[in-house]
Parts: sequence; C-alpha cells; structure tokens
Amino acid sequence: MKNKLTEPKFRFPRRFALYLFGAAAIFLSVGPLGAAQFHTVIGGSTGTFYADLDGDGDIDGTYFGFAAIQNAGGLQGNFLCEMAAKFDFLGLDLMLVQGRISRASFAPTSVRFSGTADVTFEPGDVFPDVPFTAIVTAGGPRVGTLQLTLIGVFDGTPGDTIPGDNNYSLPVETVLTGSIFIH
Repeated sequence: MKNKLTEPKFRFPRRFALYLFGAAAIFLSVGPLGAAQFHTVIGGSTGTFYADLDGDGDIDGTYFGFAAIQNAGGLQGNFLCEMAAKFDFLGLDLMLVQGRISRASFAPTSVRFSGTADVTFEPGDVFPDVPFTAIVTAGGPRVGTLQLTLIGVFDGTPGDTIPGDNNYSLPVETVLTGSIFIH
C-alpha cells in the first residue's frame, strides 16, 4: 500500500497552517498564572492510521491541530482534523472537522477533550454542531496518538471501529510528523 503522507510532493495546506498559528496564539496569550491550577495540551501536524480504512489501496491519515488551555478562568480551545485530497479518504476531496473544545480532562500523559464541531465535506456539505470527543497522548512521531469520535453521526461508515453505536469512532491514529505536548 502507498503512504501518501511520506510522498515527496506532500504539501502542508495553507488553511491548516493558519489554524495552527491561531492555536499557538491562544497558547501564548495566557496571562499570569499565579497559584491557579494550569493545564495545556497542544499538538499538530500529520498522523497515520497505519491502515487502509476505506479500501482504496492507500494508508490513511490526517492533518491535525489543537490547543486547549485550562486555568482558573476556564477552558479555551480549538480543534481541527482534516482528511484532504492527499489521503483520498472515502473518495472525498475533503473531510474537515473544525470546532471548539468545551471540556477537558487532563492526566500526566493523556488528555480527553470534547466539544462541538462543523464537519465539512467537499463540494460543500456541512454538518454543523456535531459533538466530538478526542483522546490524545503526548509524544512525537510513532509515540503520540489521537483518537477521534464524532457523536451521533456516520455510524457504520468505512473507518468506524464500533458500528452500531450511533457514532463514528475512528481507530487510534499515531503521530507521523509533529508532536503532542501536555503540561
């Protein structure tokens, strides 16, 4: 099977780079910490499922980016996961999950966060306010992980690891490039 993530013609999408820039801005804009409890999770770049989820002969993966900061003032966060044309996932030119993180549970090496996102498919179909949950573990290539579940939609679609539960539960994805940091 061909892994399109490692092909030399791989190019980082501009919208993804802008999203990561925004996530970094949130991360860097946090004010003085004082004695308050403070947690952050930030990560981004590419991931791989090490599997052909849709049966098209290519190893599937995503571009991802997220940042969440939790302190005495509350939680701020954004999440993006994109399966673009380079991945040819489900025959779509684009599947984009983009939303706000509204809850997070931090552990030393993992974070479970959730919120709502708009799910966009080319040529422009949008499913607004889809609840999602993601579980991430810290680390760089071949160490960090991301697992995304879209709640109440797309049950049984190729890539769903738990058909029949009314959710779209993707398998665990491993960081291919980039990293996930938890503090």
